[in-house]
Amino acid sequence: MPSSDLRATARFDLTELTHRLLVGTASLNAPGPLWFLVLSGTATLGTAAGTTRLVAGDAAWLDSRTGFVVTAEGRAELAVADLRVAVATYPVPSPMVVRGFTARHAGVAELVRGCPLDGACRTSLFADGYGNLVGAAMTDSWLADQGAESHTDPLVSRVLEAVIADPANKWSVESLASLVHLSRSALSARFQKALGRSPVRMLREVRMGAARELLSDRSLPVEAVASRCGYGSIAAFSRAFAAEHGLSPQSWRAGTLHTPGLRSTANPIPLTTAHAAPSTSVAATP
Repeated sequence: MPSSDLRATARFDLTELTHRLLVGTASLNAPGPLWFLVLSGTATLGTAAGTTRLVAGDAAWLDSRTGFVVTAEGRAELAVADLRVAVATYPVPSPMVVRGFTARHAGVAELVRGCPLDGACRTSLFADGYGNLVGAAMTDSWLADQGAESHTDPLVSRVLEAVIADPANKWSVESLASLVHLSRSALSARFQKALGRSPVRMLREVRMGAARELLSDRSLPVEAVASRCGYGSIAAFSRAFAAEHGLSPQSWRAGTLHTPGLRSTANPIPLTTAHAAPSTSVAATP
């Protein structure tokens, strides 16, 4: 994978995509991450930064650290997914709003309208495909709206490629910086500028993406998943996983809890009836 094409390494995943009907006082306000597309009606997205009104065809994404509430102006039908950034290659805001998503990405919107990921389907190649399609469509549109382009930092690219290739390595900020002959502070500054996150945050995101994929193989012990993702113990892995997902690796695998961000006081619309037409602290283990 050439370093000049860092943007092509961007990766998103999701494990659940449902249709939700918000009526009256019903709302979506559980922890993220959350992506939603307004299929019909009008919805209001509220965050600490203010409120944003979205009409049919608009889409929005929020990361796991952004508090939010989504309400309907009377009645709104939404496609909702737990879209996550697994590998970031450019900085994006949270919330990220894309106007006219349906018109700009008709094929992706059509898949979302009839999407069979009804909550019973956990992480799979099929789900990964939806995640990457939706994530790429959102970020490309947002960059275009800002008149911005993602600029590749070749040194950041080399570090990112090394982590993706070997997430089990006992990486530290020092060892990552040594790959490209930079100091810790210089590497952190370049990461913040290129990706909008620290090297430690990037390392955790890559490892958590690998963990979600490995946990989908129920024959693989959690101890083995922890080891393959660079954690020396189940306890350390479980702490990191729970901090990122709000539940333990075992609960994630069992699928006994609803995906964070998708809980609602509204009743979901069965997909079969959907319309035709996704710390910079070195001491801490990432």
